[in-house]
Amino acid sequence: MIKIFKNLWTEKKTVLAIILLLMVQAYCDLMLPNYTSDIVDVGIMQKGIEYVSPDAMSEENYGRFFNLLLYVTEDDGSNGMISDRYVLLESSYTYDKQERIYVLNDFGKQNREKLDDYLLSAMMTAVEEVSAPNFEGQEISESVVLQQAYALAAQEHARAGIDAEEYQMKYLLKTGGVMLLYAVVGMAAAIFIGLLSARCGARIGRRLRNQVFHKVVDFSNNEINHFSTASLITRSTNDIQQVQMVSTMFLRMVLYAPIVGIGGIIMVSRTKTGLGWIIVVAVIAILCLIGSLVAVANPKFKIMQTLVDKLNLVSREVLTGLSVIRAFSREEYEEKRFAGANGELMKTQLFTNRVMNFMMPGMMLIMNAISVSIVWFGAKGVDLGNLQVGDLMAFITYTMMIVMSFLMITMMSIMLPRAGVAAGRIEEVMTLKSSIADKEEPVVLSEEKCKGILCFDNVSFRYEGADENALTHISFTAEPGKTTAIIGSTGCGKSTLLHLIPRFYDVTEGKITIDGVDLRDAKLSSLRDMIGFVPQKGVLFSGTIASNLKFAGGHVTDAQMTEAAKIAQATEFIEEKTDGYDSSIAQGGSNVSGGQKQRLSIARAIAKQPKIYLFDDSFSALDYKTDVALRRALKEKTKDATVLIVAQRISTILHADQIIVLEDGNIEGIGTHEELLASCEAYREIAGSQLSESELKGGGKA
Repeated sequence: MIKIFKNLWTEKKTVLAIILLLMVQAYCDLMLPNYTSDIVDVGIMQKGIEYVSPDAMSEENYGRFFNLLLYVTEDDGSNGMISDRYVLLESSYTYDKQERIYVLNDFGKQNREKLDDYLLSAMMTAVEEVSAPNFEGQEISESVVLQQAYALAAQEHARAGIDAEEYQMKYLLKTGGVMLLYAVVGMAAAIFIGLLSARCGARIGRRLRNQVFHKVVDFSNNEINHFSTASLITRSTNDIQQVQMVSTMFLRMVLYAPIVGIGGIIMVSRTKTGLGWIIVVAVIAILCLIGSLVAVANPKFKIMQTLVDKLNLVSREVLTGLSVIRAFSREEYEEKRFAGANGELMKTQLFTNRVMNFMMPGMMLIMNAISVSIVWFGAKGVDLGNLQVGDLMAFITYTMMIVMSFLMITMMSIMLPRAGVAAGRIEEVMTLKSSIADKEEPVVLSEEKCKGILCFDNVSFRYEGADENALTHISFTAEPGKTTAIIGSTGCGKSTLLHLIPRFYDVTEGKITIDGVDLRDAKLSSLRDMIGFVPQKGVLFSGTIASNLKFAGGHVTDAQMTEAAKIAQATEFIEEKTDGYDSSIAQGGSNVSGGQKQRLSIARAIAKQPKIYLFDDSFSALDYKTDVALRRALKEKTKDATVLIVAQRISTILHADQIIVLEDGNIEGIGTHEELLASCEAYREIAGSQLSESELKGGGKA
């Protein structure tokens, strides 16, 4: 919950506006039952008569009312109030034309209610004195006297010639109009709340996706491996979607619930029904139900998100490796593996759903029990004359509003635990500090001044969690205008060595420098601007051939792009396409062959025109003829740059200025092809496995 609040705090202005609108909506909703009660009690039962004091009365009853106030024991000026406020109309008479009429001047609701209190007090005193001898020991009901007072007011209206039906209809229309106004305002507030909460949730989702994306982009390979790609995808999509949805629902429902609940309790306390204990019992029962169910289900929500990760991992592996699965006829095995991950997730979801399914029937049981209790005890109050029907209706409505507010929270309690877990998983990504980052004052490498002298000084590297070094005490220098090749058996650390240069990982011991500047002191962006990297597996992005070749940025011109494609021997197949450089590339480059993908990857690096070229076994998918032509063209293009090539084929690196032989992370030999044939046993074994005797003697030429 705290993490969700942190996300909502970023939209505090919108949240504040929503809270104000929620208060408006709640006020409107809470006022409606009162007016419903008034329509029943006043509009129907009392024929629209709101006050005990009549609007008009005959001269005879004016005197009686005046004398009735003598029963008020305190000297509070009540007689003066009635004599001052009722005005004799000389030209008006009662229906029989025998008595003149006194009309009440409108002097405000507060004073009218005060006058009513005087009259009721006087009537109660009079009734008690008159009834005392006959009803000794029995309490006179105030509600009975009140109804008699309204009846007297109705009689006076009739004597004064006031049309009862018109009077009643006027009250009903006025009260109904006010109710309609409250309903319209409440509806408008609800619409704006829905719009603002949806906008707020969407903005939170957008912000979280941006933050997670930028954070992941800055991660080193260590952090990526810590979470796994499948988990990061889940956290960036499913988890953020959970937080976004719950944020919207929270603003719309959870904030509204306590406002209505507290307001309902306040309004219920004003009804004076004596049934408040029912609400207390209901609230305790609801809290116990919610607490017990959430306590059981919450641990499973954490497991559920982990199982979603697992399912995504299996799905991703199956979809990316579909051709291999078919080639080995392992469809049935993979189906079982997917079914297993899917089944685990289903079981957990079923458990949580079954637990939460108890909530709605439990809430309905409590609500029905409340309704029955209110009707049962309320009916007794109505029968005894202590409670009016309208008040009972209002009490039931307010009670249902209170219970419904808890029901809203209950519905959210099903979603909040899972959203809390999702927010925690997002927070893990956001708080994880990347192991590779710029220093406070990094050295900015200048493209104009950079020469590209690359030096490994006693470098050792160990993967996080590994027991042994992947590279140990590596030292060499790669200079501009020269090609440095790295060769060795599979798993000896060739690619790892190359990945240290753009700082995909940082060295464990020693240092790597460019023109004497330690890579760890250099600004990452400026370092990587110096490097043109071609990965072992060609990676293309959805778009066009042109957008992929210009991936380095807007500074790559069409002429540079065309030149790069020509050097990479890609021009032929590009020009064969109908749209040429504007031909589309599918996601991952799935609509081009492996060799074409590799050539486009090489062309992308060449178009960047970097100071240092890194080729990670980037020629493996090329045929011998294309390989030779590409390297010949590349040599001319990179004559002023530093070139490092990782290769498996001797023919690719045969004429390199410097060949480094790696074996189990150690340098077994450094030199030219001829020097290594004479001095390095490991190199001779590799060369002997790939070249004929005549080629070995002839320096690699058949």
